[in-house]
Amino acid sequence: QLQLVESGGGLVQPGGSLRLSCAASGFPVAYYAIGWFRRAPGKEHEGVSCISSEDDSTYYLDSVQGRFTISRDNANNAVYLQMNSLKPEDTNVYYCAAIRAETNVQAMCEMPRYLEVWGQGTPVTVSS
Repeated sequence: QLQLVESGGGLVQPGGSLRLSCAASGFPVAYYAIGWFRRAPGKEHEGVSCISSEDDSTYYLDSVQGRFTISRDNANNAVYLQMNSLKPEDTNVYYCAAIRAETNVQAMCEMPRYLEVWGQGTPVTVSS
């Protein structure tokens, strides 16, 4: 059974950092594109960052570009989102999701669909 479990969220002051983890079970993340999503007005999910299943190419939402870094750790079968210089507007619940053999990570993040598995989400609150 495919499963993703997020962790690492919490309360952080503006300018601070968090490292979110997305642990996979039932499938190897090496063969799946993984994305981090959050809720957004007018749509159910907004793609924050996605990483390809093939060449680890990445996509970042404009508002997080340069501040967030997505990475894959095949040995631990996990994907991470390093979040630096956090802003109050980053406050949200962050979800990871996966789709097998996806290389178009921009499309995956901008138009999430056909995603095979979603995690439960981990909340991030940026506030002083």
